[in-house]
Amino acid sequence: MQTPSSHIIVRTPVIDSIGELYTTKGLGKKSVLLFDENTRKLFGNSIIESMHQQGFRTCELVVPARETSKSVASAWKLYGQMIEADVDRSWNLLCIGGGVVGDLGGYIAASYYRGIPVVQLPTTLLAMTDSSIGGKVAINHPLGKNLIGFFHMPELVLIDPAWLNTLPPREIYGGMSEVVKYGFIADRSFFDLLVAHFDEVVRLEEPFLSEAVSRSAFIKADVVEKDFRETTGLRATLNFGHTFAHGLEKLAEYRNLRHGEAVTIGMACALFLSNRMGFLPEQELKEGLSLIGRFRFPRGLVSKRFLSLDSNELFDSMHSDKKKIDKKLRFVLIDRIGHAFLHEHDITKEEVLHSIDDTKTWFLSGKL
Repeated sequence: MQTPSSHIIVRTPVIDSIGELYTTKGLGKKSVLLFDENTRKLFGNSIIESMHQQGFRTCELVVPARETSKSVASAWKLYGQMIEADVDRSWNLLCIGGGVVGDLGGYIAASYYRGIPVVQLPTTLLAMTDSSIGGKVAINHPLGKNLIGFFHMPELVLIDPAWLNTLPPREIYGGMSEVVKYGFIADRSFFDLLVAHFDEVVRLEEPFLSEAVSRSAFIKADVVEKDFRETTGLRATLNFGHTFAHGLEKLAEYRNLRHGEAVTIGMACALFLSNRMGFLPEQELKEGLSLIGRFRFPRGLVSKRFLSLDSNELFDSMHSDKKKIDKKLRFVLIDRIGHAFLHEHDITKEEVLHSIDDTKTWFLSGKL
């Protein structure tokens, strides 16, 4: 296993040194480049030109920029294109995009020729701070998200915060959900930094942006190194708020409601549940909700996708979450800001429903 800092590179412009970085990892210069339609249009020409100047041979693949690209059908089509291009195990695969491209590309790399190296080049805030790191790659099934996949660690994660300037505010706020999560689960000082500089990070101002991206990435990498295959419960803490979020995403049929938006709502639910279970003090509950209240979503989104839901319907939808064991939900809770734990004992349905209703009441007060 690599050390947390050995394979994560945060710099601008990162693509100009990709040849040198590949060499340090013993990677060859035959690379499959997987884009989505948006990243191909925004970054494709400059990336391909730079790589060719650095001596790379490339094979280009492009998928639609939507969650439905993470499917067996998409994977099958990409396998065929790689076979026709004579891609063998001497090649590697570079994923250029957000979570969809990173998950799909990682899945392809893990399975093609029984595994070829993968490199992640994330272009969204959420991918830079979460989905590109840790080696969990997957495609979706109609009955649930990310149910079919592998553990396949990237040889490199190449992060260029300057690329975030191409994103609309909705994508930035969606990515901030994962950034804030790390403060809740692992680092009180990072939480305090985000309280002080949340607006600067959202505005993509330096040095606050690179600091937030770097600290998020290294916190996740450190957790992954200590519990790669989720055997101790530590890695599961990265899913703070996600049990609720995955239920919301399923009810939304993985459309319209973004992952980061669902996670933000889910973290509020998890804060209320942590408090209701007697773990999180009232004052820290207020601190956590105050930070979440600074997120801004499209007008009407929360009311359409959360407030209008029946709490029982959301509870039932949450059972699609991969973290359940023997059909019992497991929740990541916090007992203080900066420390999370996996609660594996029974939490009653009534307690969960109360936490959802508490969150709805909070939202109705105009906090989000």
